[in-house]
Amino acid sequence: MADTYLIGMDFGSESARGILVNSRTGEQEGHHVHPYSNGILTNSLMGHELPANFVLQVPCDYTEAAERILSALGNGKTILGIGIDFTASSPMPARADGTALAALHPEDPHAYVKLWKHSAQSQADAINADGGEYLENFGGKLSGEWLIAKAAQLSSEAPAIWDETDRFIEAGDWLVWQLTGNEMRSLDFASYKAQYSGSSGYPEDVVPGLTRRLSAPLQVGSPAGVMTAEWRQRTGIQGDAIVSVAVIDSHVVLPAVGAVEPGVFVGALGTSAGFLILDDEGRGLPAGLEGAAFGAVLPNLWCYEAGQAAFGDMLAWYVKTFPREADLSRNFASYNEAAQALGPGEGGVLALDWFAGNRIPLADSALSGLLVGLSLKSTAAGIYRALIEALCYGTKTILDLALVAGVPVRRVIMTSGLTRNNPFLVQTMADVLGRTIEVPDVENPTALGAAIHGAVAAGIVGSFAEGAERLGARSLQSFEPDQDRLADYQLLYAEYRRLAADEELRRAMRSLHMFDARNRQYRQRKPQEVEAAQ
Repeated sequence: MADTYLIGMDFGSESARGILVNSRTGEQEGHHVHPYSNGILTNSLMGHELPANFVLQVPCDYTEAAERILSALGNGKTILGIGIDFTASSPMPARADGTALAALHPEDPHAYVKLWKHSAQSQADAINADGGEYLENFGGKLSGEWLIAKAAQLSSEAPAIWDETDRFIEAGDWLVWQLTGNEMRSLDFASYKAQYSGSSGYPEDVVPGLTRRLSAPLQVGSPAGVMTAEWRQRTGIQGDAIVSVAVIDSHVVLPAVGAVEPGVFVGALGTSAGFLILDDEGRGLPAGLEGAAFGAVLPNLWCYEAGQAAFGDMLAWYVKTFPREADLSRNFASYNEAAQALGPGEGGVLALDWFAGNRIPLADSALSGLLVGLSLKSTAAGIYRALIEALCYGTKTILDLALVAGVPVRRVIMTSGLTRNNPFLVQTMADVLGRTIEVPDVENPTALGAAIHGAVAAGIVGSFAEGAERLGARSLQSFEPDQDRLADYQLLYAEYRRLAADEELRRAMRSLHMFDARNRQYRQRKPQEVEAAQ
């Protein structure tokens, strides 16, 4: 009998990655990466400078990447199931037939995908001022990165585009629509990014006209439909090719790393970091955490969500901006070697890891990073170590909020290429948390999680637990905390929390953020307007 396969596709910030998984053995037999042709649009669009905090992508980049991946992995093969994960919240406007408005209005930035990094903070602040019961499971705060805030921005700043918008939809759900011809939304996206409730649906009247531009979601692992004949012809795929509803990228890893039971704290450490805490009891959202939903990530389990807006991209910014080696590929290794030789806090530098704003516990994208203790004795390696430590303090803040609220945490799992390639980071995390950290030995965990979702949708496995056992990680590496460093890190963490709690400091950050935005807007004005203002 010929082998049959699953395909998992992971749509990240800058590229999409796909893997081919043997449905019988669980082995990964192929992978393919396709960078987005237009990348991330932050500075300009068609020769015009973008406003501050705009982070856009082009929808056709996703379909192009999907076609390249599916063709490379599936041509001539029998594909039983396909799973897709996506960054979130990355919504976009579309017509009723699925046509992306970016294709119809390429000159208007509001017609594009607003990537997860895009912030509509002022709209979120206005919505938060009004409050509402729908925010109870989200700490009483709507993030400027979520769908509702971005819909509010679109409706207020581009009413003509909003009027033409039949569907305001997460890019992951939109791609599933393109592949199957069916608009089938994911309960995962809807619950965490659009505040959907199983009992009351989407919140009404927060953004006029938004609810009719959404649609009822399906539970994760549900089949959205089979791949269309057109897509099979384009990719050469054979078999049923059942496509699962899409999943948030940081959520999809759970079955791949064996996290399918209550009491597990999972960190997906990528450009940003997403944290999930599984629980079998509805305890209410711990104060300061980002969101909670029942059955939206895994059936029959509560999942508390939190995150750090900057993680790997903060480190990448530093090593690229201040390279130690002429060979840029060696920079991370060089910095890790030098920083590992230092002790906790050595160099006297302490950082706040808010380089892309703060998600937990403040939910404020206008906040910024900070380095304290710089002197003429400061070294590049000492600053790098301070950044590593700050990321770990940010994670500890999230873990402590859950523990204080009575949420049991029996295991801590960290996953991603960053955890596998940077053992110094993981060891520092274990030392700061004072807990054993498990790193599953699995290639492409996010894409593998997507493939497991495809397996559940296609009926290859009967549950996510079975999928984790048959297709997930086979082994793991444990990092034990260094007891000799616990006291030092407790002192440093207390200083980190003191800085984070300083309202005067946060007020200064917001002021600088507004100053930067004002200057960007000033540069966008026509030369004659600038002259008149002078």
